[in-house]
Amino acid sequence: MSDRAKNFTAGEREQRFDQSTAAGVGRPLPHESAAKHVSGEALYIDDRPEAPNQLHLAPRLSEHAHALITRVDVSPCYRLPGVERVMTWQDVPGELDIGPLVAGDPLLAKERVDYLGQVILVVAARDPVTAHRAAAAAIIEYRPLPSVLDLEEALEKALYVDVPHHHRRGDPDMALAAAPLRVQGSMRMGGQEHFYLESQVASVVPGEDGAMQVFSSTQHPTEVQKLVASVLGVDMKDITVDMRRMGGGFGGKETQAAGPACLCALAARLTGKPAKMRLSRRDDMLMTGKRHPFLVRYDVGFDARGLMLGLKLDLAANCGYSADLSASIVDRAMFHADNAYYLADVLITGYRCRTNTASNTAFRGFGGPQGMLAIEHIIEHIARETGLDPLSVRRLNYYGKTTRNITHYQQPVEDNPLDELTDELALSAGYRQRRREIIAYNAASPILKRGLALTPVKFGISFTASFLNQAGAMLLMYTDGTLQLNHGGTEMGQGLHTKVLQVVAQVLGVDSAQIRITATDTGKIPNTSPTAASSGADLNGKAAQHAAETLKQRLVEMLCRVYHTEAGRISFRNGMVKVAGRIFTLAEVAELAHLQQVSLASQGYYATPTLFYDRTQAAGQPFYYFAYGVACAEVVVDTLTGEYRLLRADILHDVGDSLNPAIDIGQVEGGFIQGMGWLTSEELVWNAQGRLLTDGPATYKIPTIGDTPARLDVRLLANRANPKQTVFHSKAVGEPPFMLAISVWCAIRDAVASLADYRRLPAIDAPATPERVLTAVDALLAAAEGDVVTHFGTCTPAPQPQPMLAGAGTRARPKKERPYE
Repeated sequence: MSDRAKNFTAGEREQRFDQSTAAGVGRPLPHESAAKHVSGEALYIDDRPEAPNQLHLAPRLSEHAHALITRVDVSPCYRLPGVERVMTWQDVPGELDIGPLVAGDPLLAKERVDYLGQVILVVAARDPVTAHRAAAAAIIEYRPLPSVLDLEEALEKALYVDVPHHHRRGDPDMALAAAPLRVQGSMRMGGQEHFYLESQVASVVPGEDGAMQVFSSTQHPTEVQKLVASVLGVDMKDITVDMRRMGGGFGGKETQAAGPACLCALAARLTGKPAKMRLSRRDDMLMTGKRHPFLVRYDVGFDARGLMLGLKLDLAANCGYSADLSASIVDRAMFHADNAYYLADVLITGYRCRTNTASNTAFRGFGGPQGMLAIEHIIEHIARETGLDPLSVRRLNYYGKTTRNITHYQQPVEDNPLDELTDELALSAGYRQRRREIIAYNAASPILKRGLALTPVKFGISFTASFLNQAGAMLLMYTDGTLQLNHGGTEMGQGLHTKVLQVVAQVLGVDSAQIRITATDTGKIPNTSPTAASSGADLNGKAAQHAAETLKQRLVEMLCRVYHTEAGRISFRNGMVKVAGRIFTLAEVAELAHLQQVSLASQGYYATPTLFYDRTQAAGQPFYYFAYGVACAEVVVDTLTGEYRLLRADILHDVGDSLNPAIDIGQVEGGFIQGMGWLTSEELVWNAQGRLLTDGPATYKIPTIGDTPARLDVRLLANRANPKQTVFHSKAVGEPPFMLAISVWCAIRDAVASLADYRRLPAIDAPATPERVLTAVDALLAAAEGDVVTHFGTCTPAPQPQPMLAGAGTRARPKKERPYE
């Protein structure tokens, strides 16, 4: 018999009430599904028992990047036994387009294909092997059209999915003209494959009267509900989406999970049978978009101290063939083009370029990493030209606390701990001593060179589309004192459900084991926002807190009425309730509430306050608050091969009052390693025809345990409650740690820069693969001989610049200038 059902003695009740609380927020509880994850008992969509007569779907993908479809013959598909239906665009009863914000994403290609990998038809068969064989048997003929595969070509031809947008403050032209020093240049950063362990998958079971039950691995159940209804030509009330857990998402299942779900629903409608679609890794990588690759161009003016005085910055994104979420992603890149630095006179322009590749989409950081990498590159360029330690240049340009504390989009930077964070990490990581040791090591080591970098993160938290900053929750209490919780957020391994459970446990004073969290369900919480923008715990945790507080208030009012006491004499703790000196179990209180006809079902709702952004003025307050962090990385580079190794990483990150330190540290570690993958090993390669060549784990290298440093020290900033009214004064942790990995990229470049006395910027784009590093080494050595100008630009140098540190050396350079590009 459980504790809830025991008849406790008075002493036992008192002892239980007074013992230390084992649940609630701030405690390092394990992930609510951790045991099931490692034992294999956690059920994902593909683990669900197959329904009778279930069909399996397989796609046929375009073989051209841009072409007219001149003929489609599906008759060979039906020659294979077990084929139930072949679906083309003509079979869609409702709306063909499934674009998330604007039209441009047909569920099935109609008369033209716009990228290699686009879905033309789908086969529904009794087993997956037959479905794939039948899809391959279809005859499709094309008339190829000219394609644009290169970002720079799209930019030159002004091919956009949305109009350019500008952020401006002051007069950057005048500031640049007056600056003592000025440098121009460019750099490129690649995309990134989400590489979630569970590929895109959906399963649909048809119901009565045209209703559909959809099981989708999606970060946005409501959008799947809406698009399935649109494709079938029915109302949203006829579609219910269930999502218990994902095997990873990282933004890749925010919009692009809708396609498989809609195709399954279409097959279920046309055949009357359940249907499932699970993409192979190859098909998933060919069909779905990635992190946006960017081209960066800049013109920056500064003084001999390294203080930025004026900046013109172009951020051009490869959006792929359609808009998807690109407008918002490039906006966020522009919002984060300052990172931790005050930009006085500045013009930032964001370009959303159209190419004949898969439509790129959300990825952890949502454009923020690209904008932040751009400014960190610029900071390093300034440091190399002045001969200063990059950390000194960074600190000089940090946002201030009372002055120089307004962003280029007019939002105040409040409660800024950047100086304290940097001081604390520089001291604990021994930055100054290690810098001296590394310079001495490099002077004595002709082949192996070490590099060190300490970089900051300032990341805005909230959806930049303000209406998305809302969430709902539903809390049910049963007469045995147990609870069932549902909210609009989705669990993709990040621990959201665990944190929300802890929030409810804290409010009601119960152990989290008394609460069962159920699958995210559009039939319980309507009109949900996606679980993205690091806002899952902020929004859904606050909604659940409100639901728990409402339920608790009902119980308090009932107890006051029954026992003729005041609310101040009632307290909830450890599954017990003390009422004017008497102690009851929560089960007894719940039973009494039911007998007193008090509702034990509660709904909670939360909308983030004070958010707005005027796009016409490029000004506002798009973020509720900022999350901060700093990372120090040390690498060693083999200058004969370009290979490198991350030796050590020290991280100090700000999460406010942590809801769960164990989960938060895990998120910091995971985000850092994933960010390191983007900046080092994860290289996407297409051939001249637009085919993705890196379409599986054999050709696309994500970080492994062997890539993690032997020493990875992660600490959460202590005693730093979020001053905003977030859930128990915590801060978001999903995306901000990703950008801490910029320190690794900078450390690699620092090691290579030692070949030229730290006075030249190595031409290493992202990702910094060994091939790129080796090319940069050769170019830097050649440039040291002949003062060759790389594509990263040129500079009018400061007269008699101060050396980076003793022993770094100085060298005068000829004056060069190049017009801003």
